[in-house]
Amino acid sequence: MERREVMGGGLLGLTALLGGGGGADAAAPQADGALAARAIDDLRELLERRLAPPFLELSEIRRQQRMFLKASHTFPEFIEIGITVWERIYDWHVRYQQPFTVVRRADGRYTIAFMFTTLVLRPDQADDYVGFAYDAR
Repeated sequence: MERREVMGGGLLGLTALLGGGGGADAAAPQADGALAARAIDDLRELLERRLAPPFLELSEIRRQQRMFLKASHTFPEFIEIGITVWERIYDWHVRYQQPFTVVRRADGRYTIAFMFTTLVLRPDQADDYVGFAYDAR
């Protein structure tokens, strides 16, 4: 059961209780209650959109990918990133239910696949670090 169903069902149940019994007199409070429930649901959706993380780090990673693609006609194999960017990429995968592959390489660095590029965690860099795209060759 999704949160929307719980919230919507609870609000509709509350408005039905507040609306009272049946008949023509009850139609107006029920209509007002439905309008109030819809207004509350719209407000909740607006707040979720406003407070949801915009994943700005993705735009910087994609910018690096585009620059590399234009120069070499292939996507880069690697881009190094800081810990905050790493966490945001992980959160993006979880939020949009995308499969993710986290691997620890032989040199001890963690990597995560993003599109056609492997992102390499660099905890020694600034937290919001996004490095240049590169290939292993």
